[in-house]
Amino acid sequence: MKIALVALSETVPAGDRGPFVLARALAEQGHGITVYTRQADQRQSRAVTLDPGVTVQYLPAGPPAELPVSQLGPHVRQFADGLADRWRRDRPDVAHAWFWAGGLAALAVSRDQHVPVVQTFASLGAAEHRHHLPDQGPAGRIRLEASIARAVTAVLAQSSQETADLADLGVPQAAVRVVPCGVDTTRFRPGGPAIRRGARPRLLTCAPLEPGQGLETLIRALPQTRDAELVIIGGPYRRLLRSLPYYRTLAGLAASAGVRDRVIFAGRVPDGDLPAWFRSADLFVSGAAYEPFGVATVQAMACGLPVVATSVGANRDAVIDGTTGVLVPPGRARPLGQRIRELLAQPVRRGAYGAAAADRASSRYAWERISQETLTAYQQSAA
Repeated sequence: MKIALVALSETVPAGDRGPFVLARALAEQGHGITVYTRQADQRQSRAVTLDPGVTVQYLPAGPPAELPVSQLGPHVRQFADGLADRWRRDRPDVAHAWFWAGGLAALAVSRDQHVPVVQTFASLGAAEHRHHLPDQGPAGRIRLEASIARAVTAVLAQSSQETADLADLGVPQAAVRVVPCGVDTTRFRPGGPAIRRGARPRLLTCAPLEPGQGLETLIRALPQTRDAELVIIGGPYRRLLRSLPYYRTLAGLAASAGVRDRVIFAGRVPDGDLPAWFRSADLFVSGAAYEPFGVATVQAMACGLPVVATSVGANRDAVIDGTTGVLVPPGRARPLGQRIRELLAQPVRRGAYGAAAADRASSRYAWERISQETLTAYQQSAA
């Protein structure tokens, strides 16, 4: 198939859930992939061959600078005009759009050129509003996403919770398929190097260093956890952490809880080092109240880590309670700390959970399966 991936922002979504990773996985199956994204740097070439079978087209749309998705609305029309020009010369069999901005642009062109559109929202405005996230995007986003979801051929939801949210927006169930994030099981696997550590039990979490990620809950739970240390991966590079107000908030909370010496802010770490960080830990923990992707949870599972996570969003789908880890209610430090303490005291159970976690990650979330499920949605849409 000739497949167009439409994502106005090159950097979001990122990690093992973005269009670039999916493009490589689809190209390995013999398909021709063109990723259409916004030119965010004047020095970028208009077209770049990323891998065999994968081309990236950078289209002008607004200022040549990085912009968050919430600020892309005024530039969608210019992007769609560039997209229409490209598709008149090289029409794809199917288009896969990311976020509301990508869906809006793809639909604007598909109506005239009869290209079926598959949509991934990654995060719905309705869910972000429900969880009081700080940046929920432009006014009218919820209505806009509902219109896009009803207009496209299929919506690929990240979790069963997103499927329920789409149903609340009036999207027919037959148009929605759950296709979660993928994980590169050649990199994220139990065997391999690990970051050096001390004698303390190690808990590890990966999250943006910002409110709403449950990091406060994890720190409040730490006094119950048998002298364990908590490694927080996320935010800017470590040398820049002190300039971040929320870092100072978390450090102050850790000090007041008497665990400042047991909280390690690792900051941003290179993607290539992530598997070694996961392998250095005894447990992966997630205190998120809202988790639309579950990427870090699945990556940790693929490395053989048992998980203690809040029973929300993609975590609820990924973690089998009592088999690959433990699910706890969000926002409650006491039960979270209690379950962590229990697992740290039971190495045999941790080992069994870790083995089951690695098996589940490789069988359900490996990119080979995720790309095949995505391709099936494309083929059904094109038909």
